[in-house]
Amino acid sequence: MSEPAEAFYLPLGDNRYEPTRATESPWDSQAQHGGPPTALLGHLLDTAAGPDKRLARITADFLGAIPRRPFRVDTVEIRPGRRIALLEARMVFDDRPAVVARAWAIETGPTPPATGEQLHPPALADADPALDLTGWGYGEAIEWRYTRGGYGTADSAADVWTRVRIPLIAGEKLTGLARTLVVADSANGVSAALPMEHWLFIPPSITVTLARFPDTEWVHMACRSHLSPDGLGVSHATLSDTDGYLGEVSQPLLVRPR
Repeated sequence: MSEPAEAFYLPLGDNRYEPTRATESPWDSQAQHGGPPTALLGHLLDTAAGPDKRLARITADFLGAIPRRPFRVDTVEIRPGRRIALLEARMVFDDRPAVVARAWAIETGPTPPATGEQLHPPALADADPALDLTGWGYGEAIEWRYTRGGYGTADSAADVWTRVRIPLIAGEKLTGLARTLVVADSANGVSAALPMEHWLFIPPSITVTLARFPDTEWVHMACRSHLSPDGLGVSHATLSDTDGYLGEVSQPLLVRPR
């Protein structure tokens, strides 16, 4: 396997960033995969919310192909609040937004007396050299270990452990939130119900709702896709780590032959 990029993004100052080849889309080598932009905007929104709040839900809308070239990020607080706040971030290219993300941040507090249903994901699978996705920048930046289905098997139900190999932003430590959001947009590809070499599964949006951030470097995704007779679909995933439940992913899909 070739060496992955230094990070997904290089900071340029003044809220500007340069995407590396680790952001490469599977549909267009000159565009970005939806995961890294969602992770970057989510990370910046969580930071803007302050130390007493934590990002609980993010929806990122992709307004078209996301170019693999420098951009700026604009962030604004839509609904201020001591306990709950709504924030928005935009990834802007030449004054045109390509991604708009809104996030609800909720104040953290004391541990409740009950935590709800317990989730126990499957054990971490052994490493598989066949899953070193050489030649695709995003694929190389992540370690994949399937516990159900497999890459390219056209299985609409597939489960996989993921480990992000590089930082989100060069020179910064990878956070649990960023680690989760980088891979969340892969739910539709992991559970592709049709062969990816013949079909496109394009999500114009993604929503991730998180009960907590992962404490370890491995994130498990239990992914499912459902396709309709008229060319639409839905992908969703349940997220967990070795300590249990993390949250949910949901994506609408445009399904078309290549």
